[in-house]
Amino acid sequence: MFDRSGDASFLLGDDRLRFGVGVTALYYQEPSGDNLEEFTREHMRILTRLASTLRHYDCISTLGIVRDVPEELGDLYGNLEMFANTSRPLVVLTSDEDNFFPLIKMFENLHGDLGTKPFILPYFNPVSPLVMDAGTLLKMQISIEHGLPFIFSNYSMVGATTPFTPAGSLTLLLAELLAGLTISQVMKPGTPISVGMLPAYFDMKSMLNFYDPQSVLLNIACAEMMSYYKLPHCGASCSGTGWGMDLVAADSYWMNTLSFALTKGGLAPFIGDSLGSKTISPCTIVHTHEIIEQALRFADGFQLDDSQAVLAEIAKVGPGGSFLSVPSTLKNFKNGYYSSPIYPRWSMEKWQAEGQPAARQVLREKTQNMIQNLTEPDDYAEIVRKGEEFIKFRLK
Repeated sequence: MFDRSGDASFLLGDDRLRFGVGVTALYYQEPSGDNLEEFTREHMRILTRLASTLRHYDCISTLGIVRDVPEELGDLYGNLEMFANTSRPLVVLTSDEDNFFPLIKMFENLHGDLGTKPFILPYFNPVSPLVMDAGTLLKMQISIEHGLPFIFSNYSMVGATTPFTPAGSLTLLLAELLAGLTISQVMKPGTPISVGMLPAYFDMKSMLNFYDPQSVLLNIACAEMMSYYKLPHCGASCSGTGWGMDLVAADSYWMNTLSFALTKGGLAPFIGDSLGSKTISPCTIVHTHEIIEQALRFADGFQLDDSQAVLAEIAKVGPGGSFLSVPSTLKNFKNGYYSSPIYPRWSMEKWQAEGQPAARQVLREKTQNMIQNLTEPDDYAEIVRKGEEFIKFRLK
């Protein structure tokens, strides 16, 4: 994948785990008090710019369904704001399948050729269980004709659309993925495709879908299977849980991000949502970036050899000594351990002196400050002007 400027961004299938932010949310959860607002073009601007300032978000997925424009044009206006506010690769979802072809044409109108150095990664689903609908096939064909790679991913509701046993769900979902892979290669041999699953469960009491610890295992199992098949993988972010950036959401993000980072890699493209994926929160985007930073640090491990064991230093310091001024400490102490950009490392006395703030309040204030300091891209106004002209022409 490339960025919009044509520079190489990442290589799915032969790289470490990559991350994206976004979900097709209906509401924006504002950072000062978690209040919900209908998702608008302004929210798309804020979240796209915010995620683009955070280095571990390698792509921006469709963040929400824009609701302050005519409903039939929401996909076009929303993706226009994404395009205009970042140069990072875009994972594109449409709420109305009839808008997919016009959306690709709008991107071509704004950028020119899309297939030579692709920065657009469309996202498609079959209908579980075991249905490949005509709309998905058409969108696959359009992507192939425009030289675009795409993601083919399925979504389970264990106990409803897939078997309740993890092995049964894995079997059915893999069959769907291999069917999509086969169809893509029949359409055009060598078509670049990334495959994976979102193995959610279904709560028969609340009638809600959610991610269970077994979902995390299924996600890892799929990653391992795709590595065995030598296929680029796109997996679960285990988002959608919690009521915002709270303890419940943190549990899911930590469990999935850490375990996923230890696998063969792939893409986790949907970070930031909660309340059953109906809302998206800038606080969640900021805090989960912190989780990603630490999970990748854990997955990197450490070097275990003579140069790192520093046996000579240990012998020189000896019993009862200090390592404060030895060469390895002087070389590494500034960057040798993790320091959070959000949560200061305070003593009890310092925390009391600061008014005993809750960590969540620190996150809210940090997120609000980041939003206040976001800047408009230099080419934003021109891109939006051209995009709106294209959309208005479509209305005629």
